[in-house]
Amino acid sequence: MSRIGYQPISVPSNTEVKIKENNEVTAKGPKGELYLQVDPDLILKLEDGVLTVDRPTEQKRHKSMHGLYRSLLANMIQGVSEGFKKVLIMNGVGFRASSQGQVLELSVGFSHPVIMVVPPEVKIKAETVKGKSPTITLESHDKQLLGQVAAKIRAVRKPEPYKGKGIRYSDEYIRRKAGKAAAK
Repeated sequence: MSRIGYQPISVPSNTEVKIKENNEVTAKGPKGELYLQVDPDLILKLEDGVLTVDRPTEQKRHKSMHGLYRSLLANMIQGVSEGFKKVLIMNGVGFRASSQGQVLELSVGFSHPVIMVVPPEVKIKAETVKGKSPTITLESHDKQLLGQVAAKIRAVRKPEPYKGKGIRYSDEYIRRKAGKAAAK
């Protein structure tokens, strides 16, 4: 059984956290500012740079919200102080990526380039080094938005198991399959 909800969240010195009376938490740091509306049943305490989340009862609903909101608050505080980063790697002959501002252009083997507009909260950088696969680096203070944008980019051309072509996360492992055996 998980005990994540009981773990205290340490607030860095460069981050300011405010709790309003309706359980609305605001975190402001060098990377940005985020808001979270926490369930009114949960009890939030901020003392000496440590944020704790307590639950009123042992009901299943309160237990599940306890761990959920503790994780969301921890991600929020980490995001505004340090930020999050995801790297996508493009494998395939002729695959290219270029970014201009918040517009990402992908050439992934279709008859046309795929053009995506990335939200302003996400910083995007596409680079191609000769002899290596093109990479797309995404950085943001909002973990949920970052994951959603990365998933949409990956969905343009998911990695396939036979040749490994497609767009994958840098830490993702693609299980490879053997192709058809040659007929005799």
